[in-house]
Amino acid sequence: MEAPGHYAGLLRLGRETIAVTTDTVGTKVLLAEQLGRWEEVGEDVVGVNVNDLAAVGARPAGLVDVILCRRPDPTTFAAIGRGLARGLRAADCWLLGGETAVVPSIVRGTDLGGTAVGFFPGRRRPITGRRLRSGDLLIGLPSHGFHANGLTLVRRLLARGRIDLDRPRPGSRGPLGREILRPTRIYCRPIEAIADDPRVHGLAHLSGGGVRNLVRLRADLRFSLTDWPEVPGLFDWIQSLGRIAPKEMFQTFNMGVGFVVAVAPSGRRDLMAALAGAGARDAVPIGTVTAGRGVDLPALGLRYDGYG
Repeated sequence: MEAPGHYAGLLRLGRETIAVTTDTVGTKVLLAEQLGRWEEVGEDVVGVNVNDLAAVGARPAGLVDVILCRRPDPTTFAAIGRGLARGLRAADCWLLGGETAVVPSIVRGTDLGGTAVGFFPGRRRPITGRRLRSGDLLIGLPSHGFHANGLTLVRRLLARGRIDLDRPRPGSRGPLGREILRPTRIYCRPIEAIADDPRVHGLAHLSGGGVRNLVRLRADLRFSLTDWPEVPGLFDWIQSLGRIAPKEMFQTFNMGVGFVVAVAPSGRRDLMAALAGAGARDAVPIGTVTAGRGVDLPALGLRYDGYG
């Protein structure tokens, strides 16, 4: 089935439709290796994949993981497994199997990824953004930090500034390394609670590409982010550390909002209540869909004409 712009692909099998997606943790594994902490990125393998399934309204069914490494390390593998298990419980998803490949000629350390499959229960149909219209409201679900995107830039800035990851950044209490490693928030349960409501017109996972991911829903509408919540201190700190322009920040990182739900105005109260009941009590209105094209944040004077 055609689903342009989405990270999950849709496959029609007789009367059933399945969603399939694949992703890796990216260079976040280098930070995990540096800190000797692997549970968080094990959980990320689940999060980066099941959130892409949720972005088409699919319920996660199963995941297979892959580990590429220079040499086998049972302690590392056990920690990754604990993280996988934690993520799978949060997503109500099963681990179907996986692959561990010892390939010293290809990788110098360890690489992690996975592939996830989801389905559409009952009479649910994929939510692709085709029902989006001017006047729809945008609801944001906060993130847990960087998730697994933009870490190449983050690591470069940390190295250049010779930042001690065992100490907290200004304004925080815990070690900076653990704050950056915090796993991807998994949005499956809140989205599952609203996915059968016809007033849900679009879903977007704000991963790599930041707010520009909204354009992937519909290129012929504008997503006006008039009420973006206060940006968490971690993002402000990294922006200051690297002297990064706001436009670059919002097109690289999630900036505190990891998932967006577009709803008909009549559904705002009911859908906000459903999200809260499923664990997303922190969901907040962040803007509207309007006539035009692209994404804008009027308060910051930012505008993106497209994803590229």
